[in-house]
Amino acid sequence: MHTVTFFNNKGGVGKTTLTGNIAAYFALEMNKKVLIVDCDPQCNITQFIIGDSKTIDLYWPKFKDKDETKSRTILDIIQPILDGDATINKNVRPMSASMNRFGVDLVPGHPRFSLFEDPLSSAWTELPSGKAGGFRVSNWLRTYLTSIDDSYDVVFVDVSPSLGSLNRSVLLASDFFITPLGADAFSLLGIRNISRWMKGWIDYYNVGLEQSERLNPNSLERFNISRSIPIEHGFVGYTLQQYIAKSKAGIRRPTKAYERILLDVPNEINTFLSDFRKDKHIDPHLGDVPNLYSLIPLAQSANAPIINLKAKDGLVGNQFSQAATYKSIIGSLATEIYERISG
Repeated sequence: MHTVTFFNNKGGVGKTTLTGNIAAYFALEMNKKVLIVDCDPQCNITQFIIGDSKTIDLYWPKFKDKDETKSRTILDIIQPILDGDATINKNVRPMSASMNRFGVDLVPGHPRFSLFEDPLSSAWTELPSGKAGGFRVSNWLRTYLTSIDDSYDVVFVDVSPSLGSLNRSVLLASDFFITPLGADAFSLLGIRNISRWMKGWIDYYNVGLEQSERLNPNSLERFNISRSIPIEHGFVGYTLQQYIAKSKAGIRRPTKAYERILLDVPNEINTFLSDFRKDKHIDPHLGDVPNLYSLIPLAQSANAPIINLKAKDGLVGNQFSQAATYKSIIGSLATEIYERISG
């Protein structure tokens, strides 16, 4: 099983839409068993996949005096830690793929997941002591995914753009990460932020591992806490959201506002993320993602991946050709991603 996180410190780059459609292509077109875990407290991918009505039912059950959700969410997994323990609830079963049009199982997000920031931060400060408790809490997601390892080919994790303890714990559990970029300066700054942030916490975590081995030999092994950090060399590549272009003499060219950024992207990636690449000979540019215009709200209202939109969903006119083009692009991206994470 491979765990992949789409991550950038810059929001608004189409990360959730891309995650949902890549995951759907893996499931529907490549016949892979896919799980999506929503680790964004805003729960955007949960809403995208199951719709507003079902999402509301998760958080506000019909019986107001009952503070339980009808289906389990990410909150149920980490509730024991919120209650003061160092373990998780491994009995949470994902929502079945039969309940959505993406063909994926789903661990829904929850708005109260943001409350997990403080316990994670506290656990992180314990790592230099070498005691197992801080490692157990920090590795909550890896522990959960290990418990369902035989059930899936690929796990995709959706996260917020933050550089906080939630996303750190997710990346600690991930084998790979992909960075969606927009053609804007803040996306490039996001690359620099990711690099500095990840290098800092990986070094810190390694110090904790050394201390654990020195002060508490074999304590991590007793709790099945791995000493490896796969994400350390897990950068798969980046996608670039299609820039605004103008036609001149029949050739589409980027406007001046984007020219410098487009030229700087490869250099920024190589400068700041190359250390996270396993194979530095492979071009990290996975491909460009087109501007989808009206297809995004259509997909959101239909709770369907763009690659699976139909006439009954409201697809009309040239939207059919746009959707077909997008499916082809997503297919190429998905194929390239699968080859890189399986190699």
